[in-house]
Amino acid sequence: MNELEPLNRSELEERYERLFPVYKAVLDQLCERVTKCLQDAGIHPTLKSRVKSFPSWFRKRILLLQQARAAGRKTVKPINDVLAVRVICPFMGDLEWVETELSRCFKVVEVERKGADRSFREFGYESTHILVEIPADLRRAEKSLDLGIFEIQVRTILQDAWAEVEHELVYKAEFNPFDEPMKRKLAALNANLSLSDIIFQELRDYQHRLTNELDKRRTNFFRKIEKSIDEPFFPERTEDLSLGAPAPAVSEYPGCESSIDEMLVAALNAHNRDDYVAAIETYSCILSREPKPEIAALIHKHRGMAYFAESRYAEAISDFSRTLDLDPVCYKAAYYRGVVHSVLGDYTAAVRDFETALDIHPYHFYSLYRRSQAYFHLGDYPKALADCESALRLDPENEQAVKMKSLILDRLRM
Repeated sequence: MNELEPLNRSELEERYERLFPVYKAVLDQLCERVTKCLQDAGIHPTLKSRVKSFPSWFRKRILLLQQARAAGRKTVKPINDVLAVRVICPFMGDLEWVETELSRCFKVVEVERKGADRSFREFGYESTHILVEIPADLRRAEKSLDLGIFEIQVRTILQDAWAEVEHELVYKAEFNPFDEPMKRKLAALNANLSLSDIIFQELRDYQHRLTNELDKRRTNFFRKIEKSIDEPFFPERTEDLSLGAPAPAVSEYPGCESSIDEMLVAALNAHNRDDYVAAIETYSCILSREPKPEIAALIHKHRGMAYFAESRYAEAISDFSRTLDLDPVCYKAAYYRGVVHSVLGDYTAAVRDFETALDIHPYHFYSLYRRSQAYFHLGDYPKALADCESALRLDPENEQAVKMKSLILDRLRM
């Protein structure tokens, strides 16, 4: 059949409407598969989907016919976006991840990055369009399905917002604004959205970087706690808790004139390299700027942890106490102060601090576990057992708490 023969709109529309329920049923199943593919990878975007309306399909069919005639072709390119799934992500950094996972789950035929060819002076619609084969089992299940490809569009929330606006103002209106002020307004609007996407991504990257540094610092801090406090109970374990050789010192001190955010990241980097002197200096510099109480409380807590790592216990206790003055519900500061008192052998003070932490957070496993150890040192084995059993109810598989309970029971049998 010559595809360039005259069109009969009525016949095409009747056929299209007859197939529409089939298209919708297949699209629903494709959405489920796309969702599962991404969720299995830990991605949870917003999904939209649509079956192309017949008027839109017919307009595109005519356009493709015109292009075929102009090129001297006897066949017309197929319409591959009759079924479309839109994957909308919060951040630009998610787009490549989504594309990678979709390529793993589906057979990708073509990837088009709309807007990628524009220069830095131009603004407009941006989106990644991925043409994907409809899985064979769906095609076999729907015998009347006459499609082999569907489209997945991947974009950010702001890219999607711009696409919707542009579609209404330009594409559907069938005109391009030639008025220079209007063109400038549209360009400025898109530029603002593009810049917002970039800023959101930078904020997210900063947050992830900060979180990673905090996790590293927290791990090293807990390792020292275990090495300092658990050794009398489990010497064989603490031999395996070496903090390792300190990383080479790398000067990243940004100076007191830098922003608090920059100084905090630099302090955490120094802390994670075991360069506690630089970390303490940077934390102190932040505090000299007299930040808001909630920020000051956080910095005192971090500096207290650095002091603890340096075995400067009196200064660590002072910083944890100051944190509690500024933030009375910071159970971690009370817990950390109790740890320092335990290291110093002041188990009565340690018990008070762990009680303070538990008053704020009654389900904090480590406050119960460390108070159990403090009671053990004080010779109050019934209270030690009660705390250890409470801790085990929160974490029944905790190996150290299980061993601690065994030690307490041995003392109670004497």
